[in-house]
Amino acid sequence: MKVVIAGGGIGGLCAGIALAKVGLAVEVIERAPELTDVGAGIQLSPNATKGLAGLGVLEAIAQVASAPQMLEMRIGRTGKKVFSIPIAQESRKRYGAPYFHVHRADLIEILKRAAMSAGVKVRLGARVSAHVRDADGLRVGLDTGAIIPCDLLVGADGVRSTVRRQMLGDLEPRYTGAVAWRMTVPSDIAPDLPQAAIVWAGPGRHAVTYRIRRGELINFVGVVETDRWLGESWDQPGDPTELAKAFGGWAPPIPDILASASNCFVWALFDRDPLATWSEDRVVLLGDACHPMPPFQAQGAAMAIEDAIVLAKCLQAHGVSAASLQQYERLRKPRTTKVLQSARANMGVFHRSNALTQAATYGPMQLADKLFPDFVRSRQDWIYGYDVRHAQV
Repeated sequence: MKVVIAGGGIGGLCAGIALAKVGLAVEVIERAPELTDVGAGIQLSPNATKGLAGLGVLEAIAQVASAPQMLEMRIGRTGKKVFSIPIAQESRKRYGAPYFHVHRADLIEILKRAAMSAGVKVRLGARVSAHVRDADGLRVGLDTGAIIPCDLLVGADGVRSTVRRQMLGDLEPRYTGAVAWRMTVPSDIAPDLPQAAIVWAGPGRHAVTYRIRRGELINFVGVVETDRWLGESWDQPGDPTELAKAFGGWAPPIPDILASASNCFVWALFDRDPLATWSEDRVVLLGDACHPMPPFQAQGAAMAIEDAIVLAKCLQAHGVSAASLQQYERLRKPRTTKVLQSARANMGVFHRSNALTQAATYGPMQLADKLFPDFVRSRQDWIYGYDVRHAQV
């Protein structure tokens, strides 16, 4: 059985590894000339690292990752803590897996090596442009003119998925009302920054800081509400001066981090309401192609990793068939929909617009963190406690 995967990002490569492990012949088609990523970090929560352990790549990731000690929320302008969760301790004790921060380029490289070692063929510089069903299965057409016969097509080609468009027509994504800026700087720019994932909350905007690449770099993401958005590319250059202005007057070390930026990138944040279906005959969607979500729950990559493993489990149990794809959707859609809703809600929590609404929101959160710390930690149990390796199909 031959599987073609459109898209060589995190979801596509994880799907390639998972499908190869259950005995399928896999070819990944990626439009970029090489598998890489412009500098940026990614959070791998325990549910994600459990999935990556199941794919056999967690040990390699641990060698290049940074492990946060805390998950914190602070007021952007004052630096005052709203809550602080000891995630290094909680992650292994409560969830049975580590919490890692990793450079996306490092993660992509590890997944690429693992995929190729598993026998996955990776074709670069080409894009899946169309698919046609015939009596023998599918024929997948590439923009290079090549045609690949296969038994299953997996659309892991992102929020503007060509595979989804052919299945369901032109369904425009929803602009969240915000753009995200991202950059990395050397850690010695802010040596006192805690080894933590910190959300810095403010009116109509928030920032996230954490260390990556064994603690050598600080990853900064700044999200700003705006009616003016600048496209969807992950590598569109931004103006560091404009970024610094957006977070002017914020607590240290935010000014130091922004002042040290020689370049940065900006992209508009899109998501999509849940689709009516994720599959059609022997074509199926995965990751952002079917459930793109804003990064306010840090679960986009984790959901794609989980998708990949559940899809492989369904195909192994029920064969390459419409029934197995429908089972995959039944298992995954409720969870990804709930994560999407939670991520959307977090934008409002992080962006309270004045002192009154901030006090009404953050005051009870501070009190709960002091008086009922276990309750605060339990709020993430439904996400972090999930172990895709044990998913029943």
